[in-house]
Amino acid sequence: MTQQGKVRKAVFPVAGLGTRFLPATKAIPKEMLTVVDKPVIQYVVDEARAAGIEHFIFVTGRNKAVIEDHFDIQVELYDTLRSRGKTDELNNLQALQPKPGQTSFTRQQEPLGLGHAVWCARELVGDEPFALLLPDMVMQDTRGCLAGMVDLYGQVGGNVISVEEVPDEETHRYGIVGVGEDIGEDGFRINAMVEKPTPGTAPSNYFINGRYILQPEIFSILETQERGAGNEIQITDAMLKLAEQQSFSAYRFRGNTFDCGSKEGFIKANVSFALTRDDIRDKVADDLRRMVDSL
Repeated sequence: MTQQGKVRKAVFPVAGLGTRFLPATKAIPKEMLTVVDKPVIQYVVDEARAAGIEHFIFVTGRNKAVIEDHFDIQVELYDTLRSRGKTDELNNLQALQPKPGQTSFTRQQEPLGLGHAVWCARELVGDEPFALLLPDMVMQDTRGCLAGMVDLYGQVGGNVISVEEVPDEETHRYGIVGVGEDIGEDGFRINAMVEKPTPGTAPSNYFINGRYILQPEIFSILETQERGAGNEIQITDAMLKLAEQQSFSAYRFRGNTFDCGSKEGFIKANVSFALTRDDIRDKVADDLRRMVDSL
């Protein structure tokens, strides 16, 4: 196995309970809440597919079966659309659907944190580099975030993390990286990683925004990883140990990132994506202006 091996597989940790969205998520997984007319998880999978990902690995939990159903064929629906001549709707659904054998699902049976969720995918990933995409974080750009990361990975190998700038006064809310030497216009070497630094101590204002390309050696670290913040197995702790052996580089993402795990981020995502849609943009923009003017 080489650190420049092709990134073919992506892991999506979708076992979270979505408590910040109760009561909406009491019976519906938070990943299936819709931004305009697509579930949040569909945007993230589409980003991975556009980056050349061939195998989509979902780490699920109880009451998440609807995610598996979403990425499966629904024969009755397809037949109904076909019989009613709704060709565009049918073609759109079929285009979004992974091919047979491209999806795998495994259970995270205990809520022990992101690091534990990643470790649960070890047998499906195997001994090769993989992408990790947090489904709460929805990206909007002319080119997908992961596609840019894959390009940078092709140049430098090792491990690649996507980052964005955040105001200095907000660095204590995020995982922050230290800035080393530049790698072209879109990247730099990471020389530090700190999870939620105390105010005034952050090594930079670049925060980790939920996209990673990692080497499989991280699984052996997670195997014996002690619980950290929140009494959970933290992926950042494992990456710090891996950084002692392998390089970590940062990809500067310059698009929009929406934290759809928060109510405000979810609303912003709906507005922003609606305003990019030719079929509804004008009406939405007019209504928004009226609502803002009436405040």
